[in-house]
Amino acid sequence: MSLSVVHTRANLGIEAPLVTIEVHLSTGLPGFHLVGLPETTVKESRDRVRSAIINSGFEFPSNRITVNMAPADLPKGGGRFDLAIAIGILVASEQIPLKDTSEFEFVGELALSGELRGIQGALPMACAVKKSNRCLILPKTNANEAALVSSTKVLAAQSLWDVYLHLTGKQTLPNAEAKLTSDHSTHDIDLADIVEQQAAKRALILAAAGGHNILLYGPPGTGKSMLASRLVTIMPALPEDEALTVASIKSIVGEEVSTDNWQTRPYRTPHHSSSASAIVGGGSYPMPGEITLAHKGILFLDELPEFGRHVLDVLREPLETGEIHLSRAKHKVTYPADFQLVAAMNPSPTGDHTDRRANADQILRYLNRLSGPLLDRIDMQINVPKVDIKKSINAACQTNDVERLTSKQARQGVQKAVDIQLARQAKLNAALNTQELKLYCRLDDTCMQFLSNAAEKLGLSMRSFHRIIKVARTIADIANVKDIQQNHIAEALSYRSFDKLLHQLANN
Repeated sequence: MSLSVVHTRANLGIEAPLVTIEVHLSTGLPGFHLVGLPETTVKESRDRVRSAIINSGFEFPSNRITVNMAPADLPKGGGRFDLAIAIGILVASEQIPLKDTSEFEFVGELALSGELRGIQGALPMACAVKKSNRCLILPKTNANEAALVSSTKVLAAQSLWDVYLHLTGKQTLPNAEAKLTSDHSTHDIDLADIVEQQAAKRALILAAAGGHNILLYGPPGTGKSMLASRLVTIMPALPEDEALTVASIKSIVGEEVSTDNWQTRPYRTPHHSSSASAIVGGGSYPMPGEITLAHKGILFLDELPEFGRHVLDVLREPLETGEIHLSRAKHKVTYPADFQLVAAMNPSPTGDHTDRRANADQILRYLNRLSGPLLDRIDMQINVPKVDIKKSINAACQTNDVERLTSKQARQGVQKAVDIQLARQAKLNAALNTQELKLYCRLDDTCMQFLSNAAEKLGLSMRSFHRIIKVARTIADIANVKDIQQNHIAEALSYRSFDKLLHQLANN
């Protein structure tokens, strides 16, 4: 009787918990038994592993084979365990003369021919292997992705036979190396593409600098979607640890992760017909939704009132906590969801509230599709008015060099403001809690009285009150001013124009 122990990894959210594969060959009727809470896709590995072993030139043992996948209470799905199970069988049957496999971790799906196929979630596994100080052997198609994790030893294999040759010392598997580029801020679009809307551009810079949620509203064709798409081009660079988290989320849903895009902030634009599960995540085995795929980036909701009321309200908790807890009968998963919400909408069901095609009651009924608690969580509300068409066309057609603020120039100012915030409080202004507001956003008596009077006239909640202070803190940081001043409060209040519109319609 022989026993082997092989290490591999499962996927649980963006984590990759260790799974120990124990293979026992015993006398008795030939059989192949998998235990340890394997799902259907794992149970099917019995046929894949058997065919792969035989077609790779090895002998499949005619014993009773018991494969235990520990810990037994951890759900296990997918074909990622095939390679580890095959190696365990070959070691237990002494076809691979390797007594100790503790320095390796094996991940990969086997084809019937013995070739290795790529898997989802290679990057989280590489992050976990780095902490365990082992060597990760995985399919060649996943090697470059896993190699993004620095100081992790990753070996790329094309087949079960290649792994056998490496373990027996007959041939060495190549080390996977990622050639990282220095500039991850290249975009096909630029803030300079927009020739008007200077006030809205200023608001975008503040939103990028402080991490503030922003609502753009105005008549059709005023450039709201163009403005929203340019926000990601002026956001500060992602730190390596956050970039790895973002890339890990892409990895577990099967999106391509490469050296060119792994440090690019995500920009997600779900359609307004999307369900609540598509937005927050779901399924029998909970998979990430749009808010998780937008982690550390932008979630852009165009035509905001057209989204279902329930769909919008499920955003409220993630906007506060920066994560989403998904609970199902068999699985409970927590995904990160620290995204920046950017929304766009028309202020009337007819497109423009000044076109006299709808009365105040109809407009208010349309705008009331947005709940008060959701609006409270949006820091900045920007009116994007109509522009002079002739003036815009002339400006766009000018062939001489016109001085327009570019994304690169705006990003430099944003980065300076971000550096000030991180040095002062180790987080962006939008993430400050109530106690930190008292510490880092102190207002003198004049500013406090000014803000209190404005909040009373607009009927603002305490959450909105605090968010105005956070925006004012960002305005001061952009200006490199230590203390918040009254003009900063006044500008922050000017970014609550949607509240003013609702207040006006309600009182008509």
